[in-house]
Amino acid sequence: MNEPVQRRAGDGSPAPAADDLRWWSAERIRDAIARKDVTAVEVTQYFLERADKLDPELHVYSELDREGALAAAHAADASLARGELPGPLHGVPTAIKDHVPVAGLRGHQLGDTPAAVAKCDHFGVERIRKAGAIIFGTNSMLGAGGGGTLAGEGLFTPFNWDAEARNPWDTRHVPGWSSSGGAAAVAAGMLPFAIGSDGGGSTRLPAAYSGIVGFHPTAGLIPELDYERPRPPAGITVGPLTRDVRDAALITQVMAGPDGRDPFSLQTQPDNFLAHIEDGVAGLRCAWTDDFGFTDRYAAPESPRVIALVRAEAQKFEGLGATVEETREVWDDIMPGRMAQWLAFYPTAGLPAPSAETLQAGFEARGRNWDRFHKLFRTHDVILSATSQRITRPIDEWEAAWTTAGPSYPGGSFMGSYCSHTDMFNWLKFPAISIPCGFIDGFPVGLQVAGPPGSEATIFRVANAYQRAFPRLERPPVS
Repeated sequence: MNEPVQRRAGDGSPAPAADDLRWWSAERIRDAIARKDVTAVEVTQYFLERADKLDPELHVYSELDREGALAAAHAADASLARGELPGPLHGVPTAIKDHVPVAGLRGHQLGDTPAAVAKCDHFGVERIRKAGAIIFGTNSMLGAGGGGTLAGEGLFTPFNWDAEARNPWDTRHVPGWSSSGGAAAVAAGMLPFAIGSDGGGSTRLPAAYSGIVGFHPTAGLIPELDYERPRPPAGITVGPLTRDVRDAALITQVMAGPDGRDPFSLQTQPDNFLAHIEDGVAGLRCAWTDDFGFTDRYAAPESPRVIALVRAEAQKFEGLGATVEETREVWDDIMPGRMAQWLAFYPTAGLPAPSAETLQAGFEARGRNWDRFHKLFRTHDVILSATSQRITRPIDEWEAAWTTAGPSYPGGSFMGSYCSHTDMFNWLKFPAISIPCGFIDGFPVGLQVAGPPGSEATIFRVANAYQRAFPRLERPPVS
């Protein structure tokens, strides 16, 4: 096992030089290739070398498809040589979360489902491939999307830390749950973007813990593939992990839109998410909540400091021309019902069976929360909050939480403190983004911007305004 980095988390690297390819945005790489300032093969070789250098320490890849990436890069350069117009992601390297299907590559599912080679691309993967992206392979998931392997009685087996992704801010810590390898790769400058998936916060939370951007779109905006199995509980979407909000908007745009193969995909063409992304926030109405009226019951020791930091950052929108109004609305605690829904979906996983009463109470709570948000969004454009009231945890603490029985589900109150700010928007199918907004004890903290279904353009506009006004130039020690 590699020795973890012992440097103080958050020391980071100095602000990157303008010509440092590892920190270029996807847009900048695409444009440089289109102008023939650099070739797709040169870019691909550069990021493959980054993988060789850093992956032994960070474990971000489940499978690195070198031959496939180089072949795609050569094809991209040949296309330009023939005078063909480049796609919106032409020549840009990426990798895909391990359980999102990539044709010909082995992927995992949640829990103890065996790995299998995908027969076809996920629809989102199909679209970014057609847009010219160079797919490097699959990114590792912390515990294959949850904990370790399901062991029965609501517990998980110990994690294999020789294979799990590590946080580039301090490799003794996790980069978040589930879309962990992609988040660590983007944070460490190993990729300009990655594709994750989010069923309770699994793009936004790794993004927050790793100091990058993670986006969860409206359910149905990006068509889903059923992974040759029944659909999991509502609200799982694929989404981008990036360092730049504009990149997140671009990549979401590429993947979005109806597809007749998915009857649950939204049947209208999406907005142009980049058309007004630079318009600023003057006149927009933002709500702020510390804890949605219930998440304080899951508070961690550092939660008051996290909330105070993010609250102060949210107030900065007033200086950009928006209004920020604190809401005292008390939403229903969705965690028991939401976890019951997940447990019911995996009846053979050895987890405690939820009661019908708990499931019913959860659905009723969801309905009441929908009504409260419907009322809120009549007077506000977005709601701001911390992405998580925790910061990243040491690997031994993380493992202990998942291998010790909780009150009713794996992780127990630890799970509540981790994703109680994010999971509500999955269950309600609302879009939300996490953007980096500062540090606590040297570790990144995320600001979440959420809105009603279909408000992607507004969310990107708000997030971009903050990132342009208050850029985070710190880089992690492992990069």
